[in-house]
Amino acid sequence: MTEQDKKKFKTVPAMDMDEYKQKIREHRLKILKRTLVTALIVFVIIAGLFLFLALRHYEDFDVNSTVERSDTAATIFEEFQGNILKYGNDGALYTDTYNERIWNQTYEMAKPTIDMCEDYLAIYDKKGTQIYIMTSQGLVSNIETTMTIEQVSIAAQGTVAVLMGDQSNSYLVVYDKNGKELVNGAIYGEDGGYPIAIALSNDAIKLAVSMLDINDGNVKTTIAFYNFGSVGENEIDRIVSANSFSDMVIPQLDFVSDDRMVAYGDSEIAIFEGTQKPKLAQEIPLTGEAKSIFNNNKYVGVVYSNNDEKLTHHVAVYDMHGFTVMEKDFSQEYTEIGFLSNNEVCILNDHSCDIYTVRGIYKFHYDFDEELYKVISGGTGLNYTIILENSTEKVRLK
Repeated sequence: MTEQDKKKFKTVPAMDMDEYKQKIREHRLKILKRTLVTALIVFVIIAGLFLFLALRHYEDFDVNSTVERSDTAATIFEEFQGNILKYGNDGALYTDTYNERIWNQTYEMAKPTIDMCEDYLAIYDKKGTQIYIMTSQGLVSNIETTMTIEQVSIAAQGTVAVLMGDQSNSYLVVYDKNGKELVNGAIYGEDGGYPIAIALSNDAIKLAVSMLDINDGNVKTTIAFYNFGSVGENEIDRIVSANSFSDMVIPQLDFVSDDRMVAYGDSEIAIFEGTQKPKLAQEIPLTGEAKSIFNNNKYVGVVYSNNDEKLTHHVAVYDMHGFTVMEKDFSQEYTEIGFLSNNEVCILNDHSCDIYTVRGIYKFHYDFDEELYKVISGGTGLNYTIILENSTEKVRLK
């Protein structure tokens, strides 16, 4: 390097270097502030949009597709594995939401009734002797019972518990999905009571039975749990736990998971928990006479009468820990109320539909010209399948 080149380099004084570092820090701080402000603005916009969509009320929709149908007035519609199950006295038809047939099963039943658990479905003739075990793929087996059927409860692998009886006795029989008998026996209460409801756990290990005792005008319901696994082998009659409820009738039981069972009484809802020996975990008192009770595996809803002349109904929704998550007054007279697969509360009558979110937001109302049969969630917040008298429409709220 020449002497002339060396003269081009300068030594920066210490004070100038400190100022230089300070300017760098200030520049970086400005960039950070701009980034934070931009991120905050984006967050506020997204949160505002989300809040707007969450609180928005809809009264119209776009029809994405329409399929014409022809069904009898007695046909019952249910959602099963994201598709549509139609059943009646002379058979069942399973279609996708475009009304394309997946399977068809013929039978003759006076009072066809269904029970579902995951991919299995039991169609049975209440007060009859026929049971059809189905999946989303079609028929698995057909079972003919020796006595009249009161109730059937199906598990996730197709095992069914059947409560049946004659004029003087009640019997319980458990079949595997192919119709092989696994358990059978008479069932009765200690004081001459009789079973009024059963529920089989999803894993088919536990069976809950509601026994009603009426003695000298006193009413008592006992819920007993049977365990068909190794835990029940050491117990008398395989009964691993039992709870009695005085002055209460409990006509409905429902396992919502392997280890949680819900009992619906006329004065309270009782929730039992336990993998092998279920115990009473929560009690939800009913604040009045329940007009309707509905549930899924996360929530329980109860409709009461309201004293308000305009808002004649009151609905309360509870989670499985007994906490109230929603209370709402409404005026619509209804023929059906229940949870959609996205946990929204859907209230239907012959020509109207109201939908509320599980937090009580009044999301949707519409009055239809055709008779309305069923509404099915389309998997996202705005898409639904609407089953009308003569057509099935896939719609998006707007």
